[in-house]
Amino acid sequence: MVEGGWMAWSFPVALFFWAIGSLLVLMTVLAVARPEVPRVGILRIETTRGDRLFISLLGSAFLCLGWLAVMGPPLWGALALCLIYAAAVFRWV
Repeated sequence: MVEGGWMAWSFPVALFFWAIGSLLVLMTVLAVARPEVPRVGILRIETTRGDRLFISLLGSAFLCLGWLAVMGPPLWGALALCLIYAAAVFRWV
């Protein structure tokens, strides 16, 4: 990666952006292969898979920021919380 660049481009950062891009491609393929009808969950709003992905990514960002504020840099615990949160969002929202 770029040494001394304007942004911290490292392998974990590249992996993060690759994962987000892969999720977007997967959601597109699923939307074409298996169209879905919006459903109403515990938030009482209609959501699709894409909406639930956005809600889980946004909530995960806040979970990671909160983890950094309270616990510090190693984010493995935050990653576990984010995966649990995303599973709950896709199940019940």
